[in-house]
Amino acid sequence: MSNRLAAETSPYLLQHAENPVDWYPWGEAALGRARAEDLPILLSVGYSACHWCHVMERESFEDPDTAAFMNANFVCIKVDREERPDVDAIYMEAVQAFTGQGGWPMTVFLDPDGIPFYGGTYFPPDDGRGMPSFRMVMEAVLEAFRGKREEIRERAATTVGRLEALSTLSPGGVPDRESLTAAVTTLLSHADPANGGFGRAPKFPPASSLELLMSRGKGLDHVERTLDAMLAGGIYDQLGGGFARYAVDSAWLVPHFEKMLYDNGLLARAYLHGYQVLGHARYRRVCEETLDWLLREMRGPEGGFYSAYDADSEGEEGKFYVWTPGEIRAVLAQDSAGAAAIGGRADPDEILAYFGVTEAGNFEGRNILHLAAGAAAPHPAGLDAARAALLAARAERVPPGLDDKRLCSWNALAIAALAEAGAVLDRPDYLEAATACAEFVLGSMRDEDGRLLRTYKDGRAHLNAYLEDHAFMVEALLVLYETTFDRRWFAAARALAETMVERFGDEERGGFFSTSADHEQLIARRKEVGDHPIPAGQSAAALGLLRLAALSGEMAFADRALGVLALFGEPAVSHPDSFAHLLRALDFHHAPTREVALVGADTSALEAVVRTAFRPHIVLAAGPAGATEPPLLDARTEIGGEPAAYVCESFTCNLPVTDPAALERELADT
Repeated sequence: MSNRLAAETSPYLLQHAENPVDWYPWGEAALGRARAEDLPILLSVGYSACHWCHVMERESFEDPDTAAFMNANFVCIKVDREERPDVDAIYMEAVQAFTGQGGWPMTVFLDPDGIPFYGGTYFPPDDGRGMPSFRMVMEAVLEAFRGKREEIRERAATTVGRLEALSTLSPGGVPDRESLTAAVTTLLSHADPANGGFGRAPKFPPASSLELLMSRGKGLDHVERTLDAMLAGGIYDQLGGGFARYAVDSAWLVPHFEKMLYDNGLLARAYLHGYQVLGHARYRRVCEETLDWLLREMRGPEGGFYSAYDADSEGEEGKFYVWTPGEIRAVLAQDSAGAAAIGGRADPDEILAYFGVTEAGNFEGRNILHLAAGAAAPHPAGLDAARAALLAARAERVPPGLDDKRLCSWNALAIAALAEAGAVLDRPDYLEAATACAEFVLGSMRDEDGRLLRTYKDGRAHLNAYLEDHAFMVEALLVLYETTFDRRWFAAARALAETMVERFGDEERGGFFSTSADHEQLIARRKEVGDHPIPAGQSAAALGLLRLAALSGEMAFADRALGVLALFGEPAVSHPDSFAHLLRALDFHHAPTREVALVGADTSALEAVVRTAFRPHIVLAAGPAGATEPPLLDARTEIGGEPAAYVCESFTCNLPVTDPAALERELADT
């Protein structure tokens, strides 16, 4: 018999719809019952691609006795952290304060007013693993709730105050250039010189940190080391393209096999920029393979992109991706005819050696494919044919579960990656996909008042969009404008930025709240920060608004961005590994930013000059003579009937040029 989750759209919630637990989704029905009956709340938070979430479901939530105890003593609420990042962030901070660590599945116990008083992550069904059992934890929580209510009430105000701390932070000064330089030095001091990346295992792909280093032109040897280590490791899908969420080891070999849309949007751009900065064709290949995977496996029929692939298939983590030598030999032996058609038959021994495949294996007796000799190793003959054959054979396996909800902010990351790669790499299919996705988000993920919504599935969009949804879309729409020069995307970015300022801005202290002023009231209204593994909405808002101000000349947008930098700039320069995207905004603010306007009927030759290099400190507009939007184009004309380029700084322009070589010279230091 289904529980209340059967009416939801989240694949994660639907996975629990047949549990014997009397689950509620987050909302007033559950919270109101807890208050009316004076019951504690058991809040369980996870996401569909989470391996240990599935484990806890099988062990506890599908067990009739455990479910009966939960139903008799708690109001049980299940939350998809990806749909409700506001709820997840509040209670994750509480769990980290209680236990010193966090993660998913997250189990939090709340009083009837929603204030947390105990929590943790995974709890086993028995106490034989050096941990208390889930039943023991629930019994202890009930004893505390019934016997120590006054103590719980007294702690509530302190708990709420801690959760609101960032929202009451007062602004300081915007850090200067020297502070930014010092922050980059600090970031590089945390670099792993052997394996790339930063810090120890587990290793998460540091896309924002790599982008910061490339923007500053610093630590490029470490950027190369990291990009090479990741593309050679098991964290990269050597057959199908795309990256797993993180590696459990320091050398990027053993992934946590779930594949998320957000990582791949961010990393596709990082590899694109690595290709522009360092010139290695292998970075272009990884960028294209990652985006090709998005188009092949992650794209919905309406043009939006799915959220994630699970780590598990057939109940085993990684089973879909790993191989034995015998399996590979069998596939290659059967593919001799097809191999000849695309480059010659591969030598199985060479392919096994190239991918580091051994009889002993490197993952539970099987093999995670990786580039054993490193990223720059020569390709064996027939590699393309072998990869194609192995990919086709793998497609016959039982695939991991797919989370097919579309999230606004994650789709924005895909739009930006596809649009920029499409323009730089001359891939019109990428530009078409970026355009279709933007049309889908702005057309189908809005409410009746035109406001953005967070999530979409099966024709239904719902839940208020958050700051990150608005901020990521502003950034994405600006990239889409700069790559298509379709003025509707500039207009949409400006309108969305105005909405973001109005609904999320803090008029008293500056910066932005994560939830809008008209959002459901939670126990705290927060300002989220931290750019790892995904940029914070706060950071994306700052960079997007600075870029919008440079395109539009509307300095009110820049003032809002500087409010973010004044509020969080000092923590950012002290902890650069946690604030790399915010530091990119600070870098853009301090850099000699150039506004480039291309005017004429055919500006493609001039545009090509701009695309030849990674130019993080320019904004770009193009249109025919007489165009007035964006304002950067206003009053610009062709020169002698020839398309012209105007290179400006703070809307003061050099003399226009018509020669691509002259434009290259003017942009040499951008």
